[in-house]
Amino acid sequence: MSPPAPSPSTLTTSDGIRLTYTQTGPASGPPILFITGWRQAAIEWRKQSTYFSEAGFRVTTFDLRGHGDSEEPSFGYRISRFAADLDDLLTHLDLRDVAIVGHSMGCSVAWAWWDQYPSSSSRSRVAKFVFVDQPAAMVKDPAWTDEYAAQISATFAPLELFGLASNISAQLEPLVTGMFTPAVSESDLEWVLAQNRKMSDENSAALLVDHAFADWRDVLPRITVKSLVLAGEVSVFPPRGIEWVAQQIPGAEGYTFTEAEKGSHFMFWENPERFNEVVEAFLRK
Repeated sequence: MSPPAPSPSTLTTSDGIRLTYTQTGPASGPPILFITGWRQAAIEWRKQSTYFSEAGFRVTTFDLRGHGDSEEPSFGYRISRFAADLDDLLTHLDLRDVAIVGHSMGCSVAWAWWDQYPSSSSRSRVAKFVFVDQPAAMVKDPAWTDEYAAQISATFAPLELFGLASNISAQLEPLVTGMFTPAVSESDLEWVLAQNRKMSDENSAALLVDHAFADWRDVLPRITVKSLVLAGEVSVFPPRGIEWVAQQIPGAEGYTFTEAEKGSHFMFWENPERFNEVVEAFLRK
């Protein structure tokens, strides 16, 4: 029988929004913080929370604004504000020597935080980064060649992305379904979709546009802590572009989950055993 889920706590951001967070594992354990992707809820890290807590880590997960059980205001749906929220969380919990694991948009939040908070006192809080399946740019600049766009996995044309955002209610289910392999169970997929639907279509569309049009290519070479970059062979983002991210971060390690390893965009959900093994090995080095 699984232990009961811990009760979430709350913090108030610098602009007055209530965020929920949960901490598990021994208080003295090495800290690890998980950041979700676009429209996802913190509970989707439950397979990692259980594993790493039992392995002796102090695990923190939190719902981004508008996501999961956090407050959903009518403003602030941009990556720069999410980075400020992350800084509020790090400060509120006084996390130090923390390993930050970001999935998809969660990588963008971490990159924005690194860019916006360059002081040594802020950056010294982070010991390591794990970036899971996020390209440096998602939308292809019309001035780029097709080859360069493919190299960095910029998979969306500008009008295509705006069209997706404007019709997000109808597009959510096929979009999320495409983030998994066909082997995912119907019950798992419905549960994840239910977590996604906790956020309004209007706010998620605004966030998607801001997130997708961001370009982090100039931030990656300025990351100075040890980093691991994870890609999926059958992800919605071709692994070539994720591997390119690893090449831009000085000294970063990379690992690509194969199709046999269920290397989808949600490899941490579909193959938690291998995902947790790879991340733990990196963190314990």
